[in-house]
Amino acid sequence: MVVTSDLRTGSVFKSGNDALFVQRILGQKTGRSGMVTRFRVRNIVTGQTSDIALDAGEKFEEVDLDIHQMKLSFVDGDTFVFMDQTSYEQYELTRDDLGDNTGYMSPDDDFELEITFYDGKPVGVTLPILVERTITYCEPGVKGDTSGKTFKPATLDTGIEVNVPLFCEIGTKIKLDTRDGTFAERVK
Repeated sequence: MVVTSDLRTGSVFKSGNDALFVQRILGQKTGRSGMVTRFRVRNIVTGQTSDIALDAGEKFEEVDLDIHQMKLSFVDGDTFVFMDQTSYEQYELTRDDLGDNTGYMSPDDDFELEITFYDGKPVGVTLPILVERTITYCEPGVKGDTSGKTFKPATLDTGIEVNVPLFCEIGTKIKLDTRDGTFAERVK
């Protein structure tokens, strides 16, 4: 059984008769009746995307999935093509299939990914916890105004925007935590 708090981007669970893939976590809200987490999910069978809200204690069935180690071969528009390193078969996933994970991947990367299959069809990807990216644009940091942890927005080589510490500059290589998209450390 899977509990709502275990669900992350890329998780797959069964709600009723539907196998759902978590594309994005939209937020959490605490109220009198407990915490509610909102997710953007995609039905694996029909491909339909919807937003749902789940209570913190809800339990769901796990879905039987096959997992294969692959590398991102190339990107063609909104289609990401992955290659199995043992059989050399290629599988395609769209930007919508991958959700927020697209901002952490580039064909130049040398790490292997776990591609999840449901009934022989690729449905999602699991990234390593830390990935390296390069900052392509950020404003210069202002010295002196650092009474706490101060961050600024930065655009990375894959096009996503994250918050980085003031000491980061254009061209700086950083490590990102793929679970929540936060800055982990500067690459030395």
